[in-house]
Amino acid sequence: MSLEARPENVLTAYREFLTTPLDELLAPKPQTPEEHVLRLFHDTVAHVPAYRRFLNDQGIVRVQTFEDFQRLPVLTKQNYILQNPLDDLCRNGTFIECDMIATSSGSTGKPCIWPRFLTDELQIAVRFEQIFRDSFSAHQKPTLAVVCFALGTWVGGMYTTACCRHLAAKGYPITVATPGNNLEEIFRVVRELAPYFSQTVLLGYPPFIKNVVDQGLALGIEWSHYAIRWVTAGEVFSEEWRSLIGERVGSTSPLTDSASLYGTADAGVLANETPLSIAIRRWFADNPKAAEQIFGESRLPTLAQYDPYTRFFECSEGKLLFSGNNGIPLIRYNILDTGGVVPFEKLMAFLQDWRFDPLRELATCGLTYRKLPFVYVFGRSDFTLSYYGANIYPENVTVGLEQEPIKHWVTGRFVMEVREDADANRYLHVAVELAPHKTPTEEMIPQIAASIRQQLERLNTEFANYVPEHARTPEVSLHPTDDPAYFPKGVKHRYTRGIG
Repeated sequence: MSLEARPENVLTAYREFLTTPLDELLAPKPQTPEEHVLRLFHDTVAHVPAYRRFLNDQGIVRVQTFEDFQRLPVLTKQNYILQNPLDDLCRNGTFIECDMIATSSGSTGKPCIWPRFLTDELQIAVRFEQIFRDSFSAHQKPTLAVVCFALGTWVGGMYTTACCRHLAAKGYPITVATPGNNLEEIFRVVRELAPYFSQTVLLGYPPFIKNVVDQGLALGIEWSHYAIRWVTAGEVFSEEWRSLIGERVGSTSPLTDSASLYGTADAGVLANETPLSIAIRRWFADNPKAAEQIFGESRLPTLAQYDPYTRFFECSEGKLLFSGNNGIPLIRYNILDTGGVVPFEKLMAFLQDWRFDPLRELATCGLTYRKLPFVYVFGRSDFTLSYYGANIYPENVTVGLEQEPIKHWVTGRFVMEVREDADANRYLHVAVELAPHKTPTEEMIPQIAASIRQQLERLNTEFANYVPEHARTPEVSLHPTDDPAYFPKGVKHRYTRGIG
């Protein structure tokens, strides 16, 4: 796209987005998703110098069928992104055709720059439109969207702001406020503006949204007065966590008052929760044996639906691959997230075998659904601990901290590690962050330890079968809010230390 052609291309793409109803945007296309991704592949080969060179180095000369596509080498940040100049990764060998950049968090290595153009945002805005329309009915209600993601070159804040403004331009009565992760500004925005709207949507990372809610309650903010909804991204959370936040903000509908995004700096939002996926996930939370049978692990993943025409998913050796058009087009890209893909009909049949009909549950609530495929995401596999041969996941420990009365004592953040005593015996240690101004008492530690053990035994079959009885109760230490030893401010939190 030349600079001269940019205005007309933007007008065409924006006009299509603004005038096309969501139902039509998500309707099946004349091409199959497999045919569509093959077209994207050939277009990328023709216009992206780095990808063309990558295939030549791999000896790939002929790709005509989808079976050929499935044999293409997998791209990673290490073997592709970091090995090429930025401009060669973009169309026509220049990132000047893009108008904005984001950077990855660098949690797994060197931060990367991800260019994008306004038209890239429009396909991501459809994910936000699904949530704001299908879940929040924001096409009918004046809505205040409060962006609580950090603002700056990180992808969350600026991308979210842009997509919400695109929805407003499309005719949704949405007003966007951008306090970022400044608590004082968030509370000021809510107090001064929320009374003018039918509902207020908080958008941010799960631990921060919980912090906003808890700190707001401590300051006397009556969240229930503002019809709070919330959108999260970046971390897997439990259904107990969703219920806890709902309880504290006065939520009455767990299926439609919140949604999680599966997003990444590499390519924006890949998938999103829907009322249907939430209903199914909540059932899985109460039926861990069924969850382990379909997902292959005892921990509960994020379960979302996706549009295979904008983000085409595959699964290889337990890792998710996706292909999509972006400022940097990506073909069979491995983001290092563990998970899988389940077609709509397959998941419905599986649930029917377990005597659960989520479509009937939605119908009783007056909700509809879309026949989109499902993707489930556990997150990065390097955030687990190995203990007596059992993989221990942060998601399992989280549930232990969300039980009564523990959830009132803690923030939900913790660090787990495997330690050794003087005789070289290994034991599990969990450092837990206390809620602001909460004073530790003698009763807290044994209750927290017992709750963590109980949930590990319930949710993690490896733990229940591999770990000896005497080694199952963790050692717990309590720490004040923002303790620099475990919970330093301004640093992306890690739930594990000294991975075994």
